Amino acid sequence: MSKSQTRLFTALFRNSFLALFLTAGLFSAVRAEESFYYLRPGASALVPEATAPVAVARAASSAGYLTAAQEAITDFPPPPAAGSAGDKADLAAVLQWQKDRTPEQCSAAMAQSDQSFVSFFGDVSPFKKPLPAAVGAFFKRVSGDSGNANRYIKKIYRRDRPFLRSSELDPCLGRAQGFSYPSGHATDSRLFGLILSDLLPRQGAIFMRNADQAALNRVIGGVHHPSDVEAGKRLADRLYKEMLANPAFVADMQGLTQYFR
Repeated sequence: MSKSQTRLFTALFRNSFLALFLTAGLFSAVRAEESFYYLRPGASALVPEATAPVAVARAASSAGYLTAAQEAITDFPPPPAAGSAGDKADLAAVLQWQKDRTPEQCSAAMAQSDQSFVSFFGDVSPFKKPLPAAVGAFFKRVSGDSGNANRYIKKIYRRDRPFLRSSELDPCLGRAQGFSYPSGHATDSRLFGLILSDLLPRQGAIFMRNADQAALNRVIGGVHHPSDVEAGKRLADRLYKEMLANPAFVADMQGLTQYFR
């Protein structure tokens, strides 16, 4: 085969493969960002952490509520310096939870490992059941924005998970991969709680209590430090303020009321 024939064959193969890739709907799900995986207790293979399906969902919806510039946060406060008193207290808190936690607390934390609206608020949800598709799509879109911002900050500080810093730790949520600061679960649960609280102020305390528990479960489960979840909450407050300045977000959020029970 001549060189020209080889180049032609290579080009045809590449184009045919790309066409097949697009037809299967996979191209939109591919993102140039870090994928996180973890090993569930008792599992024999790595499975995607919640950030992966969120990224796919966001790509499928074509756009989030925040711009790339809003998600690329460069001035977020750092975690406690390695070896500092705050850092040592952070790790000590995770170790203490490991001593004190119950099997029921670990089970509750595991039930929220998928980082979804239903796992965080299913027991207090004001929406019809099963969750209407439009409501689920809204919260996935919000989660897509928060996930992008969260991963951006994680890559700046690259803080290790607590179980990588102490051989005494045995996380009951499995050994989550990816960086620790800030907590994506804490960001999403608080964001969702803030949205629900604005829609139904009288039930705000209930929603925020659920959000705080979802965040704490990540510490109980041994995959985050307390400062990671507090940072996740601060990030949620910041992102929510940005989202409220977007008319499309406000309109979509207000539109959720039609799906109340």
